[in-house]
Amino acid sequence: MTENDYLLAWAAYGVAALGCLLVWFRLTGWMWRWLREPLRVLVAVLLLTPTIVDPAKDMFAPAVAITALDLVFKVGNNAWKAALDLTMYSLIALVLYLVFAGIRWPIERKLQARRAEREAARTADEEPTLREVMRERAAEADTRYDNHGDRRLRIEPRL
Repeated sequence: MTENDYLLAWAAYGVAALGCLLVWFRLTGWMWRWLREPLRVLVAVLLLTPTIVDPAKDMFAPAVAITALDLVFKVGNNAWKAALDLTMYSLIALVLYLVFAGIRWPIERKLQARRAEREAARTADEEPTLREVMRERAAEADTRYDNHGDRRLRIEPRL
């Protein structure tokens, strides 16, 4: 395999992996956020983790593909190394995600509290004052004006 073939194979795999990742993002879109995000991280790690195939030539291949091919065809002894690479990168990615989520959580709580305060202030501003309510009631009780707000020429006695 020449260098160009190697790079072309990695480019094709990268495009296919990103397509699979996009499909996974669409499939997990309906889930609860705290379940959806770690699943997306795990699938990204599974699809994008390389492992070394030939240490002499510094050739890498996708760890999932190496593990699957070694287990199905029983041709090599790289399955354990690929599985260990997957496990190590998965743990690193999940720890980084937990740190990110731990930093994001208090910030989001503050933003939600601010948003709730703004919403409460907005609804309080929209409520009519007592003077406006009394003015509306007085306008409704006044029979000197018709439905259009015009003054009636004749005043009917109340019975």
